[in-house]
Amino acid sequence: MSVDHYENFPVASALLPRRLRPAVATIYWFARTADDFADEGDHLPAERLARLDAYRTELARITEGRVPQAPRFVELAAVIRGYDLPIEPFRDLLDAFSQDVLKQRYGTFDEVLDYCRRSANPVGRLMLHLYGAAAPGDLVRSDAICTALQLVNFWQDVALDWRKGRIYLPEDEMTRFGVSEKHVAEARADDAWQRLMAFQTSRTRALLESGAPLARTLPGRIGWELRIVVQGGLRILERIDRVRGDVFRRRPALRAPDWPLMLWRAAFSRIP
Repeated sequence: MSVDHYENFPVASALLPRRLRPAVATIYWFARTADDFADEGDHLPAERLARLDAYRTELARITEGRVPQAPRFVELAAVIRGYDLPIEPFRDLLDAFSQDVLKQRYGTFDEVLDYCRRSANPVGRLMLHLYGAAAPGDLVRSDAICTALQLVNFWQDVALDWRKGRIYLPEDEMTRFGVSEKHVAEARADDAWQRLMAFQTSRTRALLESGAPLARTLPGRIGWELRIVVQGGLRILERIDRVRGDVFRRRPALRAPDWPLMLWRAAFSRIP
């Protein structure tokens, strides 16, 4: 697990049952490559959207029972059929990545949450379906965890997203705290910026903790996997708070010494 650039996806980790690793790797391929269409390289927006539309066409072939044209989509179709996965999470991911091409600012937190619903929550939902643990209450808690982890990524990567032309901080909240885009452009971590970031990390922590009990109710390896994912997100939030929100000069990231602490907390902490 890494909390960094499709970081919330546990890709065939040691804790995943061996039988699920090929399926997880195939789903990760879909998410990672589609996300790269929106973010990587020097392609024009029209070309990025066209590549995402090509993925939509392949998904349509799968839902219509036709054979996909791309070999990797043949593999994905087998995973979807074999585990009876819903197709909607895959479509939601593509919608979110298309939005990244077209939308660079978010007026309210509700807009950010709507983006997270499509960019992050599908990952957790697909994992629960793979494990056969997609009860309604579990899906709600999974959504809370995945949305929170997406927010963690936004707050640690403010500077990186700025270089891509994006700001995920809600504009109305920036105004409320006396923060403007100049703060981001100038890497200005003054008192106003620190208060804004403290507000974001506090709210994100509460959201992450609200979903964390899921890691205790799920059995075996998936529970352990999720506990470590949650602890990784909480650890990044701690690091953001430690630098008083100055993610410009000291981008918070997990380091080797964090892992023993995270494992200890996963085993003994009440959260989760």
